[in-house]
Amino acid sequence: MIKIVYDYQVFWWQKYGGISRYIYELAIRLFESDDLDVKILAGAYVNQYLKQTKPGLVVGTSVPKLPKTGNLIRNLDKSFSKLWLQANQTQVVHETFYSLEGITPKNAKTVLTVYDFTDEKFAPDNPVIAAKTAAIERADHLICISENTRKDLLERFNIAPSKTSVIYLASSLENSAQNGVQEESKLDSPYLLYVGDRSGYKNFKRLLEAYASSKSLVKDFKLVCFGSLPLSEQVMGLSKSLSIPDGQILWFSGDDATLSSFYRNAAAFVYPSLYEGFGFPPLEALSLGCPVVCSNTSSMPEVSGDAAEYFDPYNVESIANAIEKVIYSQERIEQLTQCGFERAKLFSWDEIAEQTKQVYLSLV
Repeated sequence: MIKIVYDYQVFWWQKYGGISRYIYELAIRLFESDDLDVKILAGAYVNQYLKQTKPGLVVGTSVPKLPKTGNLIRNLDKSFSKLWLQANQTQVVHETFYSLEGITPKNAKTVLTVYDFTDEKFAPDNPVIAAKTAAIERADHLICISENTRKDLLERFNIAPSKTSVIYLASSLENSAQNGVQEESKLDSPYLLYVGDRSGYKNFKRLLEAYASSKSLVKDFKLVCFGSLPLSEQVMGLSKSLSIPDGQILWFSGDDATLSSFYRNAAAFVYPSLYEGFGFPPLEALSLGCPVVCSNTSSMPEVSGDAAEYFDPYNVESIANAIEKVIYSQERIEQLTQCGFERAKLFSWDEIAEQTKQVYLSLV
């Protein structure tokens, strides 16, 4: 029985989110393996996904997320983890995020998932880069979530390609939108959908400019923004300066069922990001029958394949033209919808778990 441990890092600070969801999806599947002994060494954690696991998988206890307690919890988790690993022989430690110092015992192997190089490209002063560098350099094997991320990794580090693997992600959205009907039904016209953060490299400013540049888009479609944060004063100010009528830019938030409903009912999903290590939202849209119009950069063509209409995210006219090409053509809508369903089938958590298991086995 090979002992696999996922460390505490992402679980002490992330209640919900892509990274903790990824580790959760892996762990709950590999926990069922007859030849693996899998543990999430979470310590004191705030993550909500871990509350859904079967008994025996999580080592730790749920705690509330309180202000100014993060560093204390992290340090306690680190000390607890080192003691636990000393008392429990482990073959592989999968680090869930980046840290300057690892906790892997000397006789065990370290696996690290590299998600992207966003900070290196857009925020070079971010201190997380030093932690990422240290984590990458001490890892025995590196999992990259796209070929584009592996390319970025090999360009920046003197690492043998044989120490790397590309293992994609998958969508975790529920296939039911029943809890989201009330929110969606408030809309009185067709809409374009944008999901996620709206700052920096996400390039939302150019999407607004593209939307405003097309009289037909503004007349025929609202622009719905779905995310945890409401529209900022900057976004509202830009909208006003672009002469977008009041009520055309809307914001909603909610659970997975609500988000699923917005995907299912949108005329198209638009994703103008300048860079993604993988990009969950386009895959979510594909899996739920929403036509995807997105950037032609980084990993996005790799994930969406022939199931998306692409544009140059640096060119406002290109963005507007691509959106119009899709939403004013029923033939193109049907083509992208069908291709999207087929494309989404290529991304399976079960297959991802099996590929990751093979990485662990290859190290021991």
